[in-house]
Amino acid sequence: MRCLAPLLIALSVLNTPAIAGQVFTAQPSAQQLQEAPVLLVDIRQPHEWIETGVLPNAVLLPFDTPDTFLAALRPHLQPGQPVALICRTGSRTSRAARILAQQLDVPVIDVQGGMFGLMDAGYTPERPTRAQGCTIC
Repeated sequence: MRCLAPLLIALSVLNTPAIAGQVFTAQPSAQQLQEAPVLLVDIRQPHEWIETGVLPNAVLLPFDTPDTFLAALRPHLQPGQPVALICRTGSRTSRAARILAQQLDVPVIDVQGGMFGLMDAGYTPERPTRAQGCTIC
C-alpha cells in the first residue's frame, strides 16, 4: 500500500504508468480527486448517493458482487488509467480494491475515509445525476 503522491508523480511528471495490479491507499482532498488523472468510482449503494451526495466526476457503480461490479466497470476503463474507489467511510473500498487489483491490469487507489472523510474536511457533495450512472436519480 502506498500514498497517492508517488502515483500522481509517476503519472504526470514521468509520464509512465503506475504499477498495475497494486493497491495504493490515500486520503486525498475532494479537489485532488477531481483533478487527478484517475477513473473515480463511487461504490456505495444508490440510496447512499441520494442521502449523502457524490463527487461530480465520479462514476456511480455499487459494489455488490465482484463479477457484476467488474462487468459494469469495464466499459469505463481506459488502458493504464488508475482506478480510485470511494465509499461512505473507506471500509468497503479495501476489499473492492484488492479484487480489482487482482483482476485488472491497472493501479487501484483505495480512498481512505470515504465520502464522510471528505465531508469532515469541508467538502459539500453534489446531487448525483443519471449521467453518472445513478439509476434512481
